[in-house]
Amino acid sequence: MSKIRITKQFGFETGHALYGYDGKCKNVHGHSYKLSVTVIGTPITDRNNAKFGMVIDFTDLKKIVKEEIVDQFDHASVFNGTTPHIELANELKSRGHHVILVDYQPTSENMVVDFSKRIIGRLPENIKLFSLKLQETESSFAEWFASDNL
Repeated sequence: MSKIRITKQFGFETGHALYGYDGKCKNVHGHSYKLSVTVIGTPITDRNNAKFGMVIDFTDLKKIVKEEIVDQFDHASVFNGTTPHIELANELKSRGHHVILVDYQPTSENMVVDFSKRIIGRLPENIKLFSLKLQETESSFAEWFASDNL
């Protein structure tokens, strides 16, 4: 049976700041992120299975990505908790803001690596994450491919 890749796209709004960066992005700002999640697998061949012919039900993939990424990062501010930005993060938290502290600089490159780990941990055994594309603007994005990370 052929291996098939399927892709589902998601959108969410997230703020961040890059500590120590020397450009405009050192300031707190946000993006309307677009995340494309591509998985690979073999379509189900059991005719008695309600998901016959599917690699994975798009609804099941949506549930995983929504719980692991979208619900957590949408309308949150992400800061590197290992920098002085921790003070800003704590102040925002104390005022009721949704803040996520990570142990990395919250660039698209690092976020897509984090997202890959979160998604891989939730996929069924027979489904593999093939790639992720995290787009922060119309012309700027980071991509993660499983084949590059063996």
